Amino acid sequence: MTEEPLDAEIVEDKKDLTATPPVVVPEGDYTEGGVPTFDFVRDRIENRVATGIGSQELADATQEGKAVEDQFEARKKAGQDKLAEIRRSMRGGS
Repeated sequence: MTEEPLDAEIVEDKKDLTATPPVVVPEGDYTEGGVPTFDFVRDRIENRVATGIGSQELADATQEGKAVEDQFEARKKAGQDKLAEIRRSMRGGS
């Protein structure tokens, strides 16, 4: 089984890889040095907090969310009971 030779040529890349692309700074969000402004950071934090609160409210309002909360509470109680059992056994009592 002989393979046919490939007819190819080497093409040199003419791009200058040392040149850095110009920095595009969104207007109003960053300083000329590329640092985010205080207002931009505050807005991002407030949006994340609002999203987290909204997600929690939605989760609490659904039956699936309530079921997960009930499972969490049941596991928490079981863990506390097990910890109390371990403490009693370490003191020598039952």
